[in-house]
Amino acid sequence: MKSVLTATLCALLATALVGCGAQEPLAPPPVDVKVATVLQKDVPIYIEAVGQTRGSTEIEVRARVEGYLESIDYREGSPVKKGDLLYTIDSQPFEAALARAQGLLAGAVADHARARQDVTRYAPLVAKNAISRQDYETAVEVERAAAAQVEAARASARSAELDLGYTRVTAPESGLAGKTEVYPGTLVGRGESTLLTRISQIENIHVRFTIPESDYLYFARRRQEREAQGAAAADLPFELILGDGSVHPQPGTLVFVDRNVDPATGSILLEAAFPNPGAIIRPGQFARVRVAVDLKTGALLVPQRAVTEMQGLYNVAVVKDDDTVEIRSVETAQRIGNLWIIDSGLAPGERVVVEGVQKVRPGAMVDPEAVQIDGGGAVPTPGAQG
Repeated sequence: MKSVLTATLCALLATALVGCGAQEPLAPPPVDVKVATVLQKDVPIYIEAVGQTRGSTEIEVRARVEGYLESIDYREGSPVKKGDLLYTIDSQPFEAALARAQGLLAGAVADHARARQDVTRYAPLVAKNAISRQDYETAVEVERAAAAQVEAARASARSAELDLGYTRVTAPESGLAGKTEVYPGTLVGRGESTLLTRISQIENIHVRFTIPESDYLYFARRRQEREAQGAAAADLPFELILGDGSVHPQPGTLVFVDRNVDPATGSILLEAAFPNPGAIIRPGQFARVRVAVDLKTGALLVPQRAVTEMQGLYNVAVVKDDDTVEIRSVETAQRIGNLWIIDSGLAPGERVVVEGVQKVRPGAMVDPEAVQIDGGGAVPTPGAQG
């Protein structure tokens, strides 16, 4: 009886084991991802660079004479007009020098007058042989030397007068005056012309920036093409993007291209000018400058975060019609804001994973949530407020 029971239990156990072995494993649940349809539209192709703002004219105000600074006569950081008093340097030594030079000039003028009288007096006498011609010619030479002394003394007096005038440092041009570099009591102008302050003209703000040689060649060729179409269309308008991300409302124009490419960096220096109403932009700000050099029609765009890069190869996760994932190699072009332009590897209407890319694998089933790509590259969730 015991042997029969044992055999029965073994048979049941074997049947249970066979049943367990035949059961299929459960499939993993679909991965939650957010997908967006590839954006297709015409987009401008930009050349973009980071630059620094400066005034249309940058003036260094320097001391032209040596002396102790007496006063600062302007408000730092305020607009000044041409001729406004900025600084006063102790003028007493220069007043004394001018008085001395004027005294020497007066003496030279008196000596010249006496010499001229001698010549006037000797002229009729030499005609009558009352004096020798040698005495007359000597008087003439003395008169000429006295006249030269007058000119030299007059020049010295004029120089002293100019030096006295330089003790009042005035604005050479209208503009925005910066902070002072010196303070009352400082000895300025000894051995060199001391920098006092700077004045920037900012009615038009300029931006200097560098671009790679390849970008410059692309830009120059596009400019030539536009020139061939007509002089009015030759200038490519520049845009200025400020530190807070806002775009300056006034378009700019190219005003300067350096004569050479820097061989150390392979880049070239350019400068663009922008109208600056209200003097909002100040010198020294960092900003991005861009210029649209071409228009790409029917471009395909995806958010940058939908593209993964590994060893120089770019991939996107494409969700097929059956909601399975295909990892697709793509060829990227320019970046437009937060979007990549895709030159090849995608087709209009395809869906790409924009959130959850790291969780998907080739052939994996996903639970897609559709979102929209906006022009700036953001991918708002349904119902979000833009």
